[in-house]
Amino acid sequence: MSAAIDNKETNQAVDIESNIETTETEKSTDSVTSAFTLIRHDNGIAHLVIDVIGESVNTLKAEFSEQINEILAEIKADKTITGIVLCSGKKGTFVAGADINMLDACQSREEVVALSRQGQRIFSQIEQLTIPIVAAIDGACLGGGLELAMACHARICSDSLKTSLGLPEVQLGLLPGSGGTQRLPQLVGLQKALDMMLTGKQLRAKQALKAGLVDDVVPSSVLLDVAEQKAISLHKHGKNSVKRKQVLMDKLLENNPVGRNIVYQQAQKSVLAKTQGNYPAPAKIIDCVRKGLESSADQGYQLEAEHFADLVMSDESAQLRQLFFATTAMKKEQGVADVMPEKMSKAGVLGGGLMGGGIAFVTATKANVPVRVKDINHQGISQALKYGYQLLNKKVKRRFMLKSEMQKQLAMITGSIEYTGFKSIDIVVEAVFEDLTLKQNMVAEIEEHGHDKTIFASNTSSLPIGKIAAKAKRPENVIGLHYFSPVDKMPLVEIIPHEKTSDQTISNTVAFAKKQGKTPIVVKDKAGFYVNRILAPYMNEAAILLLAGEPVDKIDKALVKFGFPVGPMQLLDEVGIDVGAKIGPILQADLGDRFAAPAAFDKLLNDGRLGKKANKGFYQYQKNSFIKNLQNRLKGIKPGQKQVDSTIYSLLGIKPAGSLSATEISKRCTYMMLNEAARCVDEGIVRNARDGDIGAIFGIGFPPFLGGPLRYIDKIGAKSVVAQLSQWSEQHGERYAPCDALVTMAENDQSYYG
Repeated sequence: MSAAIDNKETNQAVDIESNIETTETEKSTDSVTSAFTLIRHDNGIAHLVIDVIGESVNTLKAEFSEQINEILAEIKADKTITGIVLCSGKKGTFVAGADINMLDACQSREEVVALSRQGQRIFSQIEQLTIPIVAAIDGACLGGGLELAMACHARICSDSLKTSLGLPEVQLGLLPGSGGTQRLPQLVGLQKALDMMLTGKQLRAKQALKAGLVDDVVPSSVLLDVAEQKAISLHKHGKNSVKRKQVLMDKLLENNPVGRNIVYQQAQKSVLAKTQGNYPAPAKIIDCVRKGLESSADQGYQLEAEHFADLVMSDESAQLRQLFFATTAMKKEQGVADVMPEKMSKAGVLGGGLMGGGIAFVTATKANVPVRVKDINHQGISQALKYGYQLLNKKVKRRFMLKSEMQKQLAMITGSIEYTGFKSIDIVVEAVFEDLTLKQNMVAEIEEHGHDKTIFASNTSSLPIGKIAAKAKRPENVIGLHYFSPVDKMPLVEIIPHEKTSDQTISNTVAFAKKQGKTPIVVKDKAGFYVNRILAPYMNEAAILLLAGEPVDKIDKALVKFGFPVGPMQLLDEVGIDVGAKIGPILQADLGDRFAAPAAFDKLLNDGRLGKKANKGFYQYQKNSFIKNLQNRLKGIKPGQKQVDSTIYSLLGIKPAGSLSATEISKRCTYMMLNEAARCVDEGIVRNARDGDIGAIFGIGFPPFLGGPLRYIDKIGAKSVVAQLSQWSEQHGERYAPCDALVTMAENDQSYYG
């Protein structure tokens, strides 16, 4: 079971530039310790090189202000310099953003305002230079890096696949605080700027050129030469920028106050629908942009600094920044300390269904590892290949990728109905039906057709790995590798060693998952592992509330308002009601009656209600006729809006009256999840609270702004959680009884994060 979570991690991309010419005549005297070096050339063009000492990527730090002021003073004093090319000393990356640690160092709102105003002033100094300055961008140009580039008089970027430009601050609950909200609309227009800042969307090179964000796109090999020529041209002909081309609709909406007001209103409406008001940053971004365009740039900059400070001090941003730090730390960790992972050169996938196709896709395209798909028939192999083709072809159609690159990546995936080629495969991921005997047979076949160290990784969502490995000749090579659907989008994987799994296998599997672009958490081999175990009580509680008369859509809306990407009823439809029915008894048998699903739900299976895949579940999935769509419009129902299948109520014998508030519904469901998450930490199912929080956020969409179930317990307080659960236990039954770990925490006034 899994949730399709629309919650992207903030990508800290790697940094930039190369091929600094050696024809310099002089260097800045502070070049040994400064992050900025000025390299002069005979043609009057100087290279201002950013290279943060001791770091793999360039990030902007508060302490750089003095260095930048000194270098700008040096530039202004040297009349032989007629132009500047701003570039990076790190190959394949420009500037990945500002150093987030400096925000945590701020003790007050006033400090943050001062920090933001300092950044604005520095970039304004760059913008006001009398000689042209051109940014040469090769690789990641994000956040503060793009704000820096936008302060330059022109931007040239490389056509490298690594090149991306964006302002992803919203993903940390922030807004661009060094002039980004004011400069971006001037360059790309109001609508494009709002789209980029409200989503954190990153543009590839050609997209940036089309949007007007950069002036030219060239191969990396000639980037510096072209940037120099641009600086020379600007020096000769002036720094007047070319006006952005506007289509008729843009002119109607952006060139007058009435049209812009429509854009603001639509943006606010869209933001509220997506965030449910849980994230303050998007509304403040709109506010800053509006102030700059409708009042003045000075007022826009001032409001940007104030709103930036408010967001830095907000609990929502604090939690999102903690999440960022946690995932960054996890990327540096090995599966087992002191056990270095071995290289995985070739991979195999057993089963060409939806999961198998997704696993093959991320292995080939993300990990860049050749993958062999084995299925019992050619149709399964075709499905896996088609899955990859459809995903890559979308990128080609949107011009994110060249067709030649798509063909290159597709060539990494091959298929066979036999075990040909498996002798040289290092890891095999099994994605067949949830049948213990079948999976045990798969282990035996891989042991026969693979080599002595071939890892057998099962994608089971419920069967114990120890049982799958029970008949294995080499049980040390068997491990669980639980992906979430859809594999290409969901960031989490659970890695489940059993008692005999070797440390080397654990480290190798963790490293393999990271290469696939996943965030792995190592969990104990116990029923439900971690994610499904904490999800089940939440889903069961929603089902119990439904049977008590709460309407399907009311339950879902309550949990979406709380912060989940989808409600529990819709999630059950998406995952498959039959899948949930299979997992429930396994959890109940191993963990007790608190996992017992309502018996009435058997009626759903008997009625063929398997969810979306069967076009029959809690919601309607059949296409409406023209008349039906017209009737829905008259009722105020929007096209595409999910409608409850009202026959579900008569089938279950329910009168959907509904007496509980949305707050009560969301509390009763989420507190069941909190209670189980606390049990899992206590039992060592997850290694620590951090892994438990990341697993819940990336695996089932627990609201990121709350930091995860364990951080949320800390926020509420263990005493408060225990008191509420105890009250419900008396009113509604033993399933609410707080676990021993929570009771102990409450008694000792403890917390997970201290």
